[in-house]
Amino acid sequence: MMKTENINTGFSLIGPFSQLITMASLPDKGAIRDEEITVLENAALLVKDDIIYCTGSYDTLKKEAKALNAVHVPLTGKYVCVPGFVDAHTHICFAGTRSNDYRMRNAGKTYLEISATGGGIWDTVNCTRKAEQEELVSLTVQRAERHLAEGVTTIEVKSGYGLSVEQELKMLRAIQQAGENTRADLVATCLAAHISPKDAESPTAYLNMITETLFPIIKNENLCNRIDAFIEENAFGHEDIKPYLKKAKEMGFDITIHADQFTCGGSALAVEFQVLSADHLEASTAVEIEMLAKSEVIAVALPGASIGLGCKFPFVRKMLDAGLAVAIASDWNPGSAPIGDLLCTASILGAFEKLSNAEVLAGITYRAALALGLKDRGKLEAGMLADFNLFETNSYHEIFYHQGKLKPKYVYKRGQKNITPNSI
Repeated sequence: MMKTENINTGFSLIGPFSQLITMASLPDKGAIRDEEITVLENAALLVKDDIIYCTGSYDTLKKEAKALNAVHVPLTGKYVCVPGFVDAHTHICFAGTRSNDYRMRNAGKTYLEISATGGGIWDTVNCTRKAEQEELVSLTVQRAERHLAEGVTTIEVKSGYGLSVEQELKMLRAIQQAGENTRADLVATCLAAHISPKDAESPTAYLNMITETLFPIIKNENLCNRIDAFIEENAFGHEDIKPYLKKAKEMGFDITIHADQFTCGGSALAVEFQVLSADHLEASTAVEIEMLAKSEVIAVALPGASIGLGCKFPFVRKMLDAGLAVAIASDWNPGSAPIGDLLCTASILGAFEKLSNAEVLAGITYRAALALGLKDRGKLEAGMLADFNLFETNSYHEIFYHQGKLKPKYVYKRGQKNITPNSI
């Protein structure tokens, strides 16, 4: 009788979990009560290669796994399984530090005073311009690996510290190369419209150069499909930025904008141009919230910036109650949000804005994925990417109760356990 080989079919059974939080059947917009989350107990995931095949009872899936000749990955102890986190707004491609800015700001110096002494965004621009592409790749990979170890499986990464065609290309190429050297998914965004460079003839001339020269190269090299702009008094005004956003839209880019961080007005442009997301929104009032709620624009709250700058949080509770889709991102950057801890800052935002744990988890999973135009992750159901985190606890409420100190024990990216030290 011929002996048959044990063929690897690509199926894996992972479990049992004390709780499996799939986020299935939850709304894309508006408030979510904790009671709306379906908690599956003594559950498991059946994964086919890098995709969720199905979820359900561990005992039931164990039988199905045997029939499929699946590899069994048994767990001992109590674990809660949640979707991999998605960080929809970061600036982790940079060189240098802004610790002196932080010291001066806490001592009472204003933004303009700090800039006058050589600090501010331009300080990071100078450091990043001096860095070789290989150094930026290494730094970006280190930060992405730390994020991945903390459960962030998809990371948006902006340029914006180059502020010239050559330097922005260096950053975008570094981000692309970094994405090839980390298991986290990096989603690149061109933020050439961060601030008007000091060496530019004028903001209008600079923006024209970017649209005419940089945009075509980005498309030709497939460096990114997202354009961002900082709309603020100390960055770019409404009339300066409108032709820029129009050109980006005509060329088929997805658009996101830094809106209403210190003054209002950016959210109105977000609605006018039907952008994918409006990020920051700390200055937004009831007028802006109502305007955004009537649109399809996703609001992205950045509590790390509020913590880093010592300013108020956006009115996320009011946004959700008005029916907005709200994602929560870290804004990890060297100036205003150096903490770079998505789970910690999201948990703190939840405490200040009285958000349900379901709303916080939605904000860093599937709603954050939607802010990046991604519909294949953020939930654990058939057909979605097998990106998930295992926390060593018996209740998902413990994750937010510890405000970021309880980190995932295991992080799975595309069905594979990630082996990364939890530090840089």
